[in-house]
Amino acid sequence: MKYIVTAALGAAIFAVSAPASQAATEMRCSHQLPPSHHIAKVVDRWAAEVETLSEGEIDVQVFGADSLVGARENIVATAKGDIECAFSLNFQWGKTLPIMNVTVAPFAFGDIEIWEKWPTSEAAAFLEEKLLEKGVRNVAWLFQTNTSVFTTNGEPLVTPEDFEGLKMRGLTPPFDASLAALGATPTAMPGSEVYQALATGIIDGAITDVAAAVSRKYYEVQDAFTVVPVLSAYLHGYLNPDFYDGLSDKSKDALREAGLKASGWAIEASTEAGAAGPAQLEEKGVKVHIATPEEIAALEAVMRPAFDKSFGEGNADSQKLLELIGKM
Repeated sequence: MKYIVTAALGAAIFAVSAPASQAATEMRCSHQLPPSHHIAKVVDRWAAEVETLSEGEIDVQVFGADSLVGARENIVATAKGDIECAFSLNFQWGKTLPIMNVTVAPFAFGDIEIWEKWPTSEAAAFLEEKLLEKGVRNVAWLFQTNTSVFTTNGEPLVTPEDFEGLKMRGLTPPFDASLAALGATPTAMPGSEVYQALATGIIDGAITDVAAAVSRKYYEVQDAFTVVPVLSAYLHGYLNPDFYDGLSDKSKDALREAGLKASGWAIEASTEAGAAGPAQLEEKGVKVHIATPEEIAALEAVMRPAFDKSFGEGNADSQKLLELIGKM
């Protein structure tokens, strides 16, 4: 496995674990997360595990922080075969596969047990079928957060009225509809662009994972943070289907087993990061408000109906996915 900063590592591992006559299959994996992000570290660990389990058949090369392909291009680049592998946040599927965004339903997916059962669930299998129809083969589900923060400057965003007139970072059309119901003007953008947008005043505030607010240093450009379980998000790893089909059974088994292990590692890392995030923000000297049950209920009452309407109450795939999630 080789990363941006350690280009020789994959060759060293391959030299030890594979016969000299056998060339390892190069698999370039792109993602947007900065190296310090807890899930970026899980991706690195997953890559090492794939190499170990495949006994050197796969040479995994991880390119984080948009260093190979930008966040907006990862899906298309992988489907076309320009790269072999990428990881994306679920809400980056946007209108291409809207049901990937079911977990950003406001205040609906806070139970960690859902994520523990997710990788082998019927709901995950259903999404994997839909992903394959869109041109990618899913190989890993990495839970990232069920603890978010609303950020801004001034006073923390606590009541629905506090959002009135603010330009906010958006995520998906349904979630953006819930922000608009609060009176905000949402603008969807990948996490890698938010810091600059906040610093230059393009947007007034953001919604992000509490751990990402720390790792992306939002505290340098925002001084008020509200911790709220408003959404759940996950990073998922996927391959070009033709590339996957060309792998040996051993390599396919390695990807399956490594993906299951990484799902567990992601839950552990995300739970730890989510718990530590508020205190880490406070240490930076910013205001941190933990939303109360009453405050959460007031936000949900405005946000959830707008999300549900936009998500598509009459969409058959949406209803099928919700039904399968209900069985978990």
